[in-house]
Amino acid sequence: MKKLLLIRHAKATHESGFKDFERPLQESGLHDAAVMASHLKEKGHVPEILIASPALRTISTANVFSQHLGIPHAQTNEAIYEAGVFSLVKVVNDAPAEHDFIALVGHNPGISELLYYLTGQMQDVPTCAMMLIEFDKNDWASITSDEGKLTYYDYPKKGN
Repeated sequence: MKKLLLIRHAKATHESGFKDFERPLQESGLHDAAVMASHLKEKGHVPEILIASPALRTISTANVFSQHLGIPHAQTNEAIYEAGVFSLVKVVNDAPAEHDFIALVGHNPGISELLYYLTGQMQDVPTCAMMLIEFDKNDWASITSDEGKLTYYDYPKKGN
């Protein structure tokens, strides 16, 4: 069984003076990422690796998760930044075969579209939302549409 955790980056600044790629997280975003990582740890949903967009807000979110979960820093993949659903599916299909549980840290609308593509379920995906999808598959390369089951969904204001 393969498990994929989708994480939308935490809340970033919208102040002028930053290129989109270089927008940093707000203090509330750093806090939310730490809280959400704690939720994952409490539930026992700890991925083996994180794969993140190299944009500052996503890699910063991934770093908070890796620190709180005690896992290696995220690998970056440029294909995640501004990616559509098929680019994100390719990232999943190309995930390292030796890992059964990976997390993908990215951006909307791509993360929402990927969730729908893989599970057929639509969810609100606010900043720092997390969705765990399980697949009855033994390899990442064969994962395609409507094959996943959404088994966990959480976001900062949900009230867990």
